[in-house]
Amino acid sequence: MQANYKNWVPRGMMVGFGSGTAIALGISLAIYFTQKEANRVAHLVWFGIALLVAVVLFCFFAWSFVTHLVFSYRGHIRLSQKIISHVADAATIKDGQTGLDIGCGSGALTIAVAKRHPNAKMVGLDRWGKDYASFSQALCYNNAKAEGVNNVEFVQGDAIALAYPDESFDFVTSNYCYHNISGYDKQQLLRETFRVLRKGGTFAIHDLMGKSRYGDMDAFEKELKAVGFKDVKRIRTDGVWLSSFWAFLIGLRHSTLLVGTK
Repeated sequence: MQANYKNWVPRGMMVGFGSGTAIALGISLAIYFTQKEANRVAHLVWFGIALLVAVVLFCFFAWSFVTHLVFSYRGHIRLSQKIISHVADAATIKDGQTGLDIGCGSGALTIAVAKRHPNAKMVGLDRWGKDYASFSQALCYNNAKAEGVNNVEFVQGDAIALAYPDESFDFVTSNYCYHNISGYDKQQLLRETFRVLRKGGTFAIHDLMGKSRYGDMDAFEKELKAVGFKDVKRIRTDGVWLSSFWAFLIGLRHSTLLVGTK
């Protein structure tokens, strides 16, 4: 039995864009070959529109195809695997302690941290649901079993309002989760995360922390230090595994690891 962590760029996305490209191209060709002399200009306009749609959809198909290959756990580059390993290596959780992974998806980071710290416990939390239908609680448990990891628990929950009392965990982590939560202040999401972290606990939050999403992180870092947080650092990771150009191309611009101690 082998773990199946899925792909961050689902195959359905490629199929959808590929099918759309074929349909749009078929429509454009049908318009071109059925044009009548009396309506030549109108036909050419509609042909151009349909062809343009086909080109745009093909560009999205090409992007999704390339990024699917890059992020694949089984492919040549295995970027997702490298990212998970990097974040898991930043985990500082001691024997007997409990950590929380927010937005665990297929359980990859939860399991990676638990595997590195067999005498600690990791809880993976996700809302799963229709937006990421290929990920599920059952998949997480199957992956843990495949990896021979039993010091994990997977629960359904919401990062916006964590159903845990203050200071419930010794370590909190997350990987590329918060930027997917639209319409909600990212710094507030971090505050909610840190609410459930015990005094003296550590964190390793990995996300796309550009100013357009996260606002002024310099000010946020000062805010954390002002209330007693220690060793707070932001480590840019968008050029660690790939060039900055490729990081931009596949949507990892401003990838940053935020670490520290409460």
